[in-house]
Amino acid sequence: MRLKDWQNFSVNADRLRSDIETLSEIGRSNDGTLYRPAFSPQYEEARIWLASRLDAAGIQNRNDAAGNLIGRVGQDGVPCIMSGSHIDTVPKGGALDGAYGVLAALEVARVIKEAEIEYPKAFECVAFVDEEGRYFDGLGSKAISGDLSLDEVNTACDAAGNLLTTDMLAAGFDPNRILEAARAADEISAFVELHIEQGAVLDSLQTPLGNVESIVGTSNLWITFNGESNHSGTTPMELRRDAFTGAAEFTTRAREHILKQGTSGRVRITYGIVELEPQSHNIIPERVRLFQEIREVSDEIKMQLVEDSKHLACEIADKHRLSVDFEHIPETKAMAMSKRVRSAIADSAGKLKLELHNMPSGAVHDAQNLARLTDSGMIFVPSKGGLSHCPEEYTDWRHLEQGANVLLHTVMRLIHD
Repeated sequence: MRLKDWQNFSVNADRLRSDIETLSEIGRSNDGTLYRPAFSPQYEEARIWLASRLDAAGIQNRNDAAGNLIGRVGQDGVPCIMSGSHIDTVPKGGALDGAYGVLAALEVARVIKEAEIEYPKAFECVAFVDEEGRYFDGLGSKAISGDLSLDEVNTACDAAGNLLTTDMLAAGFDPNRILEAARAADEISAFVELHIEQGAVLDSLQTPLGNVESIVGTSNLWITFNGESNHSGTTPMELRRDAFTGAAEFTTRAREHILKQGTSGRVRITYGIVELEPQSHNIIPERVRLFQEIREVSDEIKMQLVEDSKHLACEIADKHRLSVDFEHIPETKAMAMSKRVRSAIADSAGKLKLELHNMPSGAVHDAQNLARLTDSGMIFVPSKGGLSHCPEEYTDWRHLEQGANVLLHTVMRLIHD
């Protein structure tokens, strides 16, 4: 098969748009907000609908042991190029996050199926379960990449205390078999994920496409400053052991240090949760608990920044006569995207005469987990105003079509490389 046999392929934009609009109504509540948590009734309705779309296109499909829905076009017994994302959402989420990548991969599968040509590699489209982390981030893609243990599966629960194992059983999946979802490296030749950017870079540059160079790793740390409560009116300032004073100084100085020592323009530091006790206007705070999140494209730098944060917290605690405790949360590792896949993306965008911006991803994605198993890459399209994980999430339909066509051509290049 020569290049000329598929270089004029294009997606059916009307069909893709119809799928996006239809899926966006599954899980929508009476107040207009969208929520499809993994293994919920809304999610299972979406899974059944997606399987029906695969069936209607004559594409063989299956649910694997983890609950990932996979459609396959092409020969059996040959490696595949895989593409997809997720159809679960955050509470009050948008219609495109994850779903766009799944439905664009479905459209690619349909275009390949309709060509009625046998290619040297197969193509698989996939909807990974629980990317958003109802139980833990990237459950489905971690299962496929072999990065799961039964211990973590058996103890995982959502914020309401619902066990993953119970909810899997209710949806018809045996949690004891979840490790059977792991794929061998020689089964998947490459993975490419199409996604909205969820940031404002492409929109601000007025550039239609991003070629992801790397995906950040995250390090999460609870930091607790412990002092002593006392009356706010009768306790002199010099005699106080004010936990909030220490926490406030720490967040300011840590932010300055991390932005200076992290990768320029790419490190991120956030204190998104602050818990203060005893929560009274006339009592000196005795305990302040902070959740620190560091995102970095370099795991080595990220680890050093965490250690620097801990040293700084101890220094400040001593200064204010406080104690400090630390609780580490499992981290995600930074992952570089494959040069092979990035090259295929760049060549495809070039042939379609579309501008492409090389950039990192500040959010974690399923492609990060697949990169442990095979060559992996990501294509971004702009998010209007950088908004995502909210009802206002929006991408121009022209950009959605362009991204899907670049995905299609990238897949075809990888099928033939």
